[in-house]
Amino acid sequence: MPHGDDLDARFNELVAQIDTEEQRKMRAAAKRGAKERDSGGEFGVSPGRHPGVADPYRRPRRAGRAWLAMAGITIMIAAAGLVVMYRPDLLAPMGPVPEETMPVMGAPLPDEPEPTEAAAATADPAAGPFAGSPAEDWAEGADGFVIPKAKALGGLSKKDVAKGLERTRELLAAAYLDKKTLLGGKPDAFYRLLHPDQRRWFRDGLDDKKDSTRSMVNSFAPKTAELATGVIKVKGRATLGTFKDKYGTRGVKVMLNHVIVYAVQRPGQPRTATRVATHAVNEVWIYDDDDGVTTWVWEFGASATPARCDVPDGFIHPVYEDSPQDKVGPTGIPVDPYDLDAKEPDGCQAAQET
Repeated sequence: MPHGDDLDARFNELVAQIDTEEQRKMRAAAKRGAKERDSGGEFGVSPGRHPGVADPYRRPRRAGRAWLAMAGITIMIAAAGLVVMYRPDLLAPMGPVPEETMPVMGAPLPDEPEPTEAAAATADPAAGPFAGSPAEDWAEGADGFVIPKAKALGGLSKKDVAKGLERTRELLAAAYLDKKTLLGGKPDAFYRLLHPDQRRWFRDGLDDKKDSTRSMVNSFAPKTAELATGVIKVKGRATLGTFKDKYGTRGVKVMLNHVIVYAVQRPGQPRTATRVATHAVNEVWIYDDDDGVTTWVWEFGASATPARCDVPDGFIHPVYEDSPQDKVGPTGIPVDPYDLDAKEPDGCQAAQET
């Protein structure tokens, strides 16, 4: 792979070919695109309103918010059909997104030999797919979902808060660990844990091609991935606060911040194994109403790295080293996908390698 200085020089030479006016147009086009992707507003269309809760049906978050990383840090500029990459050898023809099970391979660099079976395999398979990554020493599965200790708050007793926190932990496990959901199946586990007034909205929105409620859970698009290991790494934190809406309802809000990391591969192709990190920043409300203690999903969803940005169907479309070119280029300074404090992506955020 070329050295950093060579990459910078090549990139600057290409950018220099774009005059000032064209760069201005490109920036304007990028801003318009971001506005169009987020034009759904703060809330989605509400099929109804839960008593006392203001507009609770929030717009799904994954569409247009995926992070991207492939073959190291990749930087792209896209405007008027122009795509500039540090690795032009990995460019694939533009057009309809091919099946992820039909990879497009780039030619090897002149100074790189053809990969062999031995070279393609993990150097130390016994070390596991998380070896050498920040997630190596993280907790496994539900043990990583940190939930605060219950206490009397927001007009609720300690017992009622504890009940809501337990349901919150179950929602996290159903959204991010349930194997059926992860592999693109019906997210029944998450559906059953929702408040009855949210279930129909969630179910009916699963097939929405623009703002699918599928993005509330982590689901790899069918035929694009299988788990390379049953181990899922999780790290995070959660805090308690209070809320009071304009109707006078008050209670406890649980603010959740977790990174969940999976090892996945193309179905039946272990040589393609890669890590996908998802950053979930969510909020759940706990309050008392006529039905007793209610746990209400206020905001749920996650961004994924590396994942395609150009398929806004609510599924995660993982990016492998040999994947075809994404039609939506990432923007911004590449962020660390393992960083809990990383800013939530606005549009397609560039990210470091997982």
